[in-house]
Amino acid sequence: MKHFATITEFDDMLGVETLHPLASVVNLDEAKPMHHMRHTNGFYSVMLKDEKFCDVVYGRSHYDYQKGSVVCTAPGQVIGIEPVATEGQDFTGTFQPVGYGLFFHMDLLRGTELGRRMKEYTFFSYNANEALHLSERERQVFMLCLENIREELENHIDRLSRRLITSNIEILLDQLLRFYERQFITREIVNHDLLAKFESLLDHYFDNHFAAEHGLPTVKYFASELCLSANYFGDLLKKETGKSPKEVINLRVLDEVKNRLLDDTKSITQVSEELGFQYPQHLTKFFKKETGMTPNEYRKVS
Repeated sequence: MKHFATITEFDDMLGVETLHPLASVVNLDEAKPMHHMRHTNGFYSVMLKDEKFCDVVYGRSHYDYQKGSVVCTAPGQVIGIEPVATEGQDFTGTFQPVGYGLFFHMDLLRGTELGRRMKEYTFFSYNANEALHLSERERQVFMLCLENIREELENHIDRLSRRLITSNIEILLDQLLRFYERQFITREIVNHDLLAKFESLLDHYFDNHFAAEHGLPTVKYFASELCLSANYFGDLLKKETGKSPKEVINLRVLDEVKNRLLDDTKSITQVSEELGFQYPQHLTKFFKKETGMTPNEYRKVS
């Protein structure tokens, strides 16, 4: 599998000029025809696809990648590009990509405000079915941000270049955050269905003794069951409920602990085993943190 460690290596593969060693804005229409290729990058990428003449692949999954869709990837992720046979298109091993790409290396961000904030942009770790679909107005905003970054890249490098480039990249990423919030809202019905399924999965986890067999429920488990990335699942739940998945899971675990403590025939050890705590002390610590009481104190006042 090919690995592109630097922006220059990637630009050379695309056949475009490198204006800055740590950042690049590319009009993919002007790139060389491409072959099917899976690869990893040593840098971040933000790609806008304008026509559905190729699929972008993340790991083993295909992106929901329609005209006007944005895909963001972080360093080290396995991605690739595959041709798609469409009416009137005859792909014989190479194809011409259409769209735009922003590529930037973490070294550009070190010590900057953007570098400190990169963890906020959780969409760099979203799954294949979680691409951002832009409205026409959003696309115009996206393109204006790209043009501003490109303009800075075309200037001679001076003491302000890095600050101005990273500031403009930060504006673009903040706009993507805004667009994703809009997409969460416009997919409200789908999101409600996912939340209902999450609640059902929580019920099933405890009602069918999964906790006793597999341990306490995790965010990763439910995200996987819902076919979502952990980051997308977290952002969706936070948007819909105001709580993180971990907070929702902990509330449900707490309810289960309280309900089982009401059964005086069960010891603390039995309750901890049924709910997947590794040791009874872990249950006691969790319960004290959430309620201010130990399990035995709770039993006395219940």
